[in-house]
Amino acid sequence: MKKRKAIITGITGQDGSYLAEFLLAKGYHVYGMVRRSSTETFDRIQHLITDVDLVQADLLDQLSLINMIKKIRPAEVYNLASQSFVPTSFEQPVLTGEFTAMGVTRMLEAVKLVDRKIRFYQASSSEMFGLAPHSPQNLKTPFHPRSPYGVAKVYGHWITVNYRESYDLFAVSGILFNHESPRRGKEFVTRKITHAVARIKLGLDKNLRLGNLDAKRDWGFAGDYVEAMWRMLQMKTPRDLVVATGKTYTVREFAKRAFRAAGLNWEKHVVVDPRLYRPAEVHTLCGDPAEAFRVLRWKPSVTFERLVDMMVAADIRLVERQQ
Repeated sequence: MKKRKAIITGITGQDGSYLAEFLLAKGYHVYGMVRRSSTETFDRIQHLITDVDLVQADLLDQLSLINMIKKIRPAEVYNLASQSFVPTSFEQPVLTGEFTAMGVTRMLEAVKLVDRKIRFYQASSSEMFGLAPHSPQNLKTPFHPRSPYGVAKVYGHWITVNYRESYDLFAVSGILFNHESPRRGKEFVTRKITHAVARIKLGLDKNLRLGNLDAKRDWGFAGDYVEAMWRMLQMKTPRDLVVATGKTYTVREFAKRAFRAAGLNWEKHVVVDPRLYRPAEVHTLCGDPAEAFRVLRWKPSVTFERLVDMMVAADIRLVERQQ
């Protein structure tokens, strides 16, 4: 039997690496889309490099996407690639829009032109809710994004809905709330915290500078969430879903747990820096995963406490190796 083919854009990112592992375990032939670059950033998939096929294409180049789809003829496409760091979206709003918004349109157009039977997953984001009028947030919650990244994700979400309704594509958006792991980029607050904790634990640093400690997020484990992505493409009828834990914790609580995991008192090391606040703050994001639990028969397996402990332990090992 031929292996089922899947393309993952953003395969070198956190989610892409976990999704590639998951699909390989399911027996898929996995193709990862990568941009041409003078420097290779394959750290997260280095252990998979002989198991996946990397193909060059770019979300900014329509023809390269069409040619990729034509060559591979996948059964599934997972569009995870974007400019996904919220602070950078304020500094580079136009580039963020090109990748995170228009890039979705280019991918959908490639699927539409080549093979409308391809199943398409779009990585939507809880940042689309932004200044939400109620909590928890679900599919009936109006979007009020508070960053260029969030705005771009709203466009990507609605263009996916539009292509589904206009061209009868199996195209779905998973509105994923914050999901973390030891593979998270160090620029994100969770990994910034756990990496700093490791360095402080090993005597390499003394303090950690953070912004809004009262911001609340619904944090889950990325390895759990990629299974929800896959389950969404196995549904009989395409529909969008919120993927979350339904529980929130503040940045303060995350930091407190991380320092505790290393046997440290967070109050002795955390310094609040007003310069690290966002221009437009998002105070609380909490997802309502009831529909995902019911429709996908999916639930997260990793608790908040286990997630933080896992990330701290991994960063301690990493910093020890680097010394």
